[in-house]
Amino acid sequence: MQNIRRFVFVAAACLLGAGTASAQFNLKKAISAGVKTVQAVTLTDEQVAAYAQEYMDWMDAHNPVCEGDDPYAVRLDSLTQKFNGSDGLNIKAYRVVDVNAFCCANGDIRVFAGLMDIMSDEELLGVIGHEIGHYMNKDSKAGFRTALLSSALREGIGAAGGTAAKLSDSQMGDLSEALVSATYSQKQERAADDYGYEFLKGHGLNPWAMAMSFEKLKKMQDEMGGNKTSKVQQLFSTHPDLAARTEAMSQRAAADGFERPAAANR
Repeated sequence: MQNIRRFVFVAAACLLGAGTASAQFNLKKAISAGVKTVQAVTLTDEQVAAYAQEYMDWMDAHNPVCEGDDPYAVRLDSLTQKFNGSDGLNIKAYRVVDVNAFCCANGDIRVFAGLMDIMSDEELLGVIGHEIGHYMNKDSKAGFRTALLSSALREGIGAAGGTAAKLSDSQMGDLSEALVSATYSQKQERAADDYGYEFLKGHGLNPWAMAMSFEKLKKMQDEMGGNKTSKVQQLFSTHPDLAARTEAMSQRAAADGFERPAAANR
């Protein structure tokens, strides 16, 4: 594929955890700086949803969304048409080289062209199922709320009288960086893996695809070795053990009587 660009900012709740291939940010420091704000301000679910929608509108405006007859859009639409739009889900592709996917607190899921290039259809659906799991389990909402209060709003919300105010471009950047460094717990990641597994089964697909998608990502990690400057290696370094997650999904699929399919190349 031609004209695939680099991602501008990457949000939380990605396939591997909640970190992403982007700039690093000291979330603990941000939370410490904003702790009084977090304690003093309570955002309603409606306000969080409004901020999440504002954030995603900004993200889509700053990154190339695949639409119409774009091959990535066509493929993604064909795979997700049965459930895209239900339960608040809004699934689209970004034409960028990064290998990742994320879900925002409002149910928006963005899948990157770089990830689509290396995954089979079933593996890609396993990734999407994982992201839906974070949304359905409310992991995305909790992470977004924390990042919002500890970064983008830690200075501005007081001036707005404790109400939800429109975010500036600078605050959007701060929020993106906070989301980049936020991480899900291993329990949350396992729960999202389990959701993705059941998601595949529920759609009549072989759940071995979960393990096989992790294998591809682990291979990428191993090939990068100790290259600490690599964006993808920085991503892998903060997330639960891919080998353990692969083993867990493999054992579960075998115990459920599923046969491992031949590896699908893309």
